[in-house]
Amino acid sequence: MADLLSIDEAQELVLGRARPLPAELVPVAEAAGRVAASPIRAAVDLPPFPSSAMDGFAVRTADTPGTLPVTFRIAAGRPAQRSLAVGEAMGIATGGVVPEGADAVIPIEDVVQRDNQVEISNRVAPGASIRLRGGDVRAGDVVVPAGTVLGPAHVGAAAAAGVGDVECTRRPRATVLSTGTELQTPGLPLSPGQVYEANSAILSAQLASAGAAVRRELSVEDDEEAHRRAITRGLQADVLVTSGGVSVGPHDLVRSVERELGVEEVFWGVAVKPGRPISFGVHGSTLVFGLPGNPVSALVGFELFVRPALLALQGAADPRPPLQRGVLTQPIRQNAQRDELVRARSSRVAAEVELEPLSGQESHMIVRAAAADALVLVRRGDGELPVGTRVEYLPLR
Repeated sequence: MADLLSIDEAQELVLGRARPLPAELVPVAEAAGRVAASPIRAAVDLPPFPSSAMDGFAVRTADTPGTLPVTFRIAAGRPAQRSLAVGEAMGIATGGVVPEGADAVIPIEDVVQRDNQVEISNRVAPGASIRLRGGDVRAGDVVVPAGTVLGPAHVGAAAAAGVGDVECTRRPRATVLSTGTELQTPGLPLSPGQVYEANSAILSAQLASAGAAVRRELSVEDDEEAHRRAITRGLQADVLVTSGGVSVGPHDLVRSVERELGVEEVFWGVAVKPGRPISFGVHGSTLVFGLPGNPVSALVGFELFVRPALLALQGAADPRPPLQRGVLTQPIRQNAQRDELVRARSSRVAAEVELEPLSGQESHMIVRAAAADALVLVRRGDGELPVGTRVEYLPLR
């Protein structure tokens, strides 16, 4: 591996091949986690009418201060049947329609009620406690821009603005395939030389969290025909993710079988630790990722390259890993040849995020990695990053 790509170079090659998938209409209540394929526009003004921000009384400011008869009680969803006349008040609930003629609402706690009258001691300012029609958004305005990964607030805003269906990019269909004769299904007895197969569980969870519809292949032995059958099935998906079998050993069959099946290899090998022998290729419109077999290498490789590709397939405006900044609580020695992703635990102290590197950074130590919630990006170099160094890190979902 003489000419390894940098992380940025490899990401650029991946994203250059990840074209957005077709769009489909999704009910707004089911759109959380999806990506808006086009701008979501308001169907109505919001609020659709002048409404009260408080429980209180709708008044004319010219009639305040003073003692006013209460002639009607307005509930949310039940407007008054006439305008507010001069010299009177109407009770109104939060969200109720402010009647014609009223130009302010005075909160219930700011008046004295006697019988069916209210005493108002001070002049009320025009517009007080009234939510103006269209104060949040006007009909036709953009509620959510295209390319947004929709969260609860986005779907709530779209629903409130009268949007019933949202145009979202189709979910990518992804297949996961683990390879290796040594792999055994969790829960079954281990034979000599076997280990439990964990990568498909890790990768399936990551794929689902990135918006993919996931299909898991059973793990396959180090046999060319078994690889050929499983990879052929996997190439029917939008994304095929394999783990294991991508290095240069005699039992590493994934890349040679993929070449035989017509996969165009875009790159093999990235200057990153863990995960150096990662491969990426294409087969028609299918994106093909070959991740190393060590569980932590697979997990890190997914976050760096597969997740951005899935977000790009869904049309996300910014699919690259969302690097944040924090400070080290322990020193870290740099790697002279490769950028390194160091597992760490984050904590917020005042306005700063502190990052504590974990012990046991070997790529097979998935149990220790499970305690991490951050990957600290340590750029290659010959020195040591001392305590207090400000570094970039990738939050783990």
